[in-house]
Amino acid sequence: MALNPSSDAPDSGNRTPRSPGRAALVQTIVGASPRMQRIFKLVSKVAVTDSTVLLFGESGTGKELVAHALHVQSRRANGPFVPVNVGAIPDTLIESELFGVVRGAFTGAATDRVGLIEEADHGTLFLDEIGDMPLATQVKLLRTLENSEVRRLGDNTTRLVDVRVIAATHRDLLAEVAAGRFRADLYYRLNVVQIDLPPLRERREDIGLLASYFIERMSRREGRAGLEFSPEAAALLQRYDYPGNVRELENAVEHAVAVAEGRVILPSDLPATIRSPRLLSSHTESGRAPSEHRAVSERNGDRELEPDRDTWSLADVEREHIVRVLARHRGNATAAAKQLGISRTTLWRKMREYGLDRSKSPEDT
Repeated sequence: MALNPSSDAPDSGNRTPRSPGRAALVQTIVGASPRMQRIFKLVSKVAVTDSTVLLFGESGTGKELVAHALHVQSRRANGPFVPVNVGAIPDTLIESELFGVVRGAFTGAATDRVGLIEEADHGTLFLDEIGDMPLATQVKLLRTLENSEVRRLGDNTTRLVDVRVIAATHRDLLAEVAAGRFRADLYYRLNVVQIDLPPLRERREDIGLLASYFIERMSRREGRAGLEFSPEAAALLQRYDYPGNVRELENAVEHAVAVAEGRVILPSDLPATIRSPRLLSSHTESGRAPSEHRAVSERNGDRELEPDRDTWSLADVEREHIVRVLARHRGNATAAAKQLGISRTTLWRKMREYGLDRSKSPEDT
């Protein structure tokens, strides 16, 4: 599934409902793996109903695109599609943003203002990162879902709305319910149909297809027809785990197109994280650290997956060495900095510069 740069992160400040045409949507959906094909079939079945849908998936897996697909294939396709990034709205403003406000409800409320739920009337409301919604707002949303009505902040009357709600989150909502941070009644009201979007690392057969889609689209955009990946670059793209999922793959291809000098994209044109993808937080399915797997591969004489270090920059070499030393000292920054001959502050700065995981603060090490 291909993503627009803004996918999964709609701008809550943009209050203009968006409803893309069916043709435009088809151009942004890419996925041939069995898991994605099953999701496409499920979307087609569910879209024609008015059931609420709860989308689960990591950031960058295409939750907003699936919400779009549900909308444009529904009887509401001619109505508005209103995306809301719940996590991007301050707690103090979320109620007025969603439900609207009447003049004089609070200081600064000079006029009546329609909320996002009312803007989605006769259409679809997409609540991204629903797990970040404050408990007080969850109560009001539940009432809207059950009674199809909204009450603006400061108003004494209610208004009927005809809205289909699609929610999405990267959180384990059942764990949030157990912790008291999410209402159980709202969870079950939203989770009529659940769709789980797999991370890109679990559908690797789609990586090549997506990369080809992105490079073709960006080639047209930049007026550089005929761009293609070298076999070595394609292999690097294929083996990477993409913690940022499809969005990260899209950004990697855009980076390569921007820096490539010729028609063929080489390994050196890819981002450093793709060429040397051993982040501190990464672990393989067998539980070994990446550096341990590299050692096993070398002992077995398997060097096919090793990156071509002849193409590395000095920064790439330094980053790789820092990763090795940190792995050797099991992430202990004090010991790693001592071996590297630098201060812990310098080590943390370099880790941040190279995009390495900083799960502990210097004081914790």
